Amino acid sequence: MTSIESATMLRIIDDRIAVAPQIRPDDVPAIAAAGYVAIVNNRPDGEEAGQPSGDEIRVAAEAAGLSYTAIPVTHAGFSWPQVEAMIAALSEASGPVLAYCRSGTRSCNLWALSAAGLGADADELTAKAAGAGYDLAALRPLMDAVAQRG
Repeated sequence: MTSIESATMLRIIDDRIAVAPQIRPDDVPAIAAAGYVAIVNNRPDGEEAGQPSGDEIRVAAEAAGLSYTAIPVTHAGFSWPQVEAMIAALSEASGPVLAYCRSGTRSCNLWALSAAGLGADADELTAKAAGAGYDLAALRPLMDAVAQRG
């Protein structure tokens, strides 16, 4: 486990995606050093006092040579444009992506919905998420709906 994995409680889902709770600008150099090429922010600004803004993370990411995409997800749930934006962010990345939110759960869920939209098997997605400590059972009907729409 790299220092970034232990420091941020990063959870590797597979070789293309990892999720994490809130990162800080000073985490970004270690994220780049660990081989990630892109950061996806799934947390809205101002969700919690003291959290770094998306712009702070974006500046740090760009300074480290990483791409940065903001796809904020509120507790209201997921929308098709968010799924499409995550598909685009993952598809455009030339290597591993780190997605973050408050705990990593929304990032994992949005990854699963996006992967389902690209035709991945929901059982396989559920198993990968479980391996990283996330339970997608409640998300299964939505994954199936996205897969049919995708």
